[in-house]
Amino acid sequence: MSNTNNAYLKYTRFVLFFVFVVIAAGGIVRMTQSGMGCPDWPRCFGSWIPPTNASQLPADYEKYLRQQDIDHEFNAVHTWTEYINRLLGAILGFLFIIHTIWSARKFFSTRPSIFWMSFLMLVATGVQAWLGKRIVDANLAVVKVTTHMLVALVIAIIPVVILRRLQNIHPVENKGTKWLAILTLLLLLVQIVIGTEVREQIDEVSRALHYEQRELWINRLDFFFTLHKTCAWIATACCVGLFWRSLPYKVLSAIGGWIFVVVLTTLVLGLSMLYLNVPAIAQPLHLICSSLLFVLVYALILRLK
Repeated sequence: MSNTNNAYLKYTRFVLFFVFVVIAAGGIVRMTQSGMGCPDWPRCFGSWIPPTNASQLPADYEKYLRQQDIDHEFNAVHTWTEYINRLLGAILGFLFIIHTIWSARKFFSTRPSIFWMSFLMLVATGVQAWLGKRIVDANLAVVKVTTHMLVALVIAIIPVVILRRLQNIHPVENKGTKWLAILTLLLLLVQIVIGTEVREQIDEVSRALHYEQRELWINRLDFFFTLHKTCAWIATACCVGLFWRSLPYKVLSAIGGWIFVVVLTTLVLGLSMLYLNVPAIAQPLHLICSSLLFVLVYALILRLK
């Protein structure tokens, strides 16, 4: 493989890594209840650089604060947490622009599918930015938050497809394992969708309790949480099965090992939220691990036929 190909692959891996940085940032925004820290979009309190204290607020600042259901007064931590999240999203957009231009120059005439996948990442990032505006406009409406998460997963799997197509790896023919992997991927997708609903309920419960009395949060959740717990055990069993079935194959065993580690980590984080009164740090970590697990299972599917 040429040096330019190696550089392109390394950059694609870096882009994939940065996608998870942005997902982590979104999780921290939710963890800190900073989603409306900037109650307008794309600006923040009417400015491109948000204020650091109340004295820097615009004259009409009250119309922005009325959009918030958390602070009702200026909170610099919430504002800058959300603003940094937006900056990271913008940086990711620039990384995708570079990736698309590089893909066009390198593959447009020889392997156009690589270029179009790169271009799709760029378009999906634009859609994600638009959804971000819609979420702010709708004050964190759960349906839009769920769609935001699903688009993030689409963005995350595209670099995996590009890497798979450029790597000289012969797929393993194992129909049973492939069908198990597809079933697992669907279960994980359902889990992520249900998880966003559970997360929205936690937001509502915590808001009603003024973000205190964490020991009461779980008990106030409805059947979606029970469904989430049940599906979690089924998905975990499927992931362990994938790990076991991947062991005889060198091409699959590394990804299978990561699936095993990440699914156990995700399970432990979920149990910590259940039995340790929803520790704040567990929330973004659970989100990251769930997203990573989805991408890993998808990567495994790409190595099967």
